[in-house]
Amino acid sequence: MTHQFGYFIESMVSILLLLTILYCVRLNKQLRLLKADEQSLRATISELITATEIAERAIAGLKQTMREGEQGLSSRIQKSEQLAADIDKQMKAGEQLLSKLARIAAAARPAEPAPALAAPDAKAVAAAAQAFTERARARLSGLAA
Repeated sequence: MTHQFGYFIESMVSILLLLTILYCVRLNKQLRLLKADEQSLRATISELITATEIAERAIAGLKQTMREGEQGLSSRIQKSEQLAADIDKQMKAGEQLLSKLARIAAAARPAEPAPALAAPDAKAVAAAAQAFTERARARLSGLAA
């Protein structure tokens, strides 16, 4: 009976050993798959790092372009503001000149009743302005000679 008991124990150990070997084979397959996944993951990470570096360079280029555009735009805005101020001054000077020409034209006309709110005649204003400029040129040429 002890002899049968020894065979039984040895059979059980053999079965357990066989199960352990099968488990190790299965575990080995899973480890190989994991290694393969690790390699593909490394490749993916490498590609991601490369793409990140390219994106960082592109962002730096965009920032530089933005700075240059901002500087150009600010200088154009500054020039535009100067031109607007110059145009405003010229408009005021033109309005003053027109007012003077209108007074000159009104003084040059013979006294006739004019409507109080009527605008000055454009031809008369132009003729008075022409006469005024001719007199001013004559004075300047007399001073220059």
